[in-house]
Amino acid sequence: MKHCAQSCETALRKRCRCTTRRLVLADKRTYEIVFIVDPGADDAEVMKLSEAVQKIITDQGGIITKIDMWGRRQLAYEINHQKEGSYVLLEVEGSGAEIAELERRMRVNDRILRYMTIRVDLDRRRAQKFKDRRARKAAKRPLKGKAKEAAAEVEAEIAD
Repeated sequence: MKHCAQSCETALRKRCRCTTRRLVLADKRTYEIVFIVDPGADDAEVMKLSEAVQKIITDQGGIITKIDMWGRRQLAYEINHQKEGSYVLLEVEGSGAEIAELERRMRVNDRILRYMTIRVDLDRRRAQKFKDRRARKAAKRPLKGKAKEAAAEVEAEIAD
């Protein structure tokens, strides 16, 4: 992609062609955030902590598209001498700045044992691309056996 001769600030204000694509992609990132809450916290505390996380995201300009409380589950290995924890999954759309702030706050929160943030928009686009390609190839493939006979019957009905 060729860049224009304008400075970045001017390019952003005028939305020149070289930066428009990057701005559009930056605004539409989708993330999945999973965090594990200390088992000493009851359901009310987990809900309160989840609402605090949601507030951080919305204050930073992110949009929460999905909230899933998985509940208390056993951990695969001990974390801080804990064998279980409450799992919470959030799906967030945003630019990425809200994720940096959220991770900073999660890092210092003692109630959150672990967290993981994954960018999923690229994977979803790639999966959709493969699905479309598979459908195109299936449409080009010659029909076999019963499917071929059914197609011949449909063509005969159309011809009548």
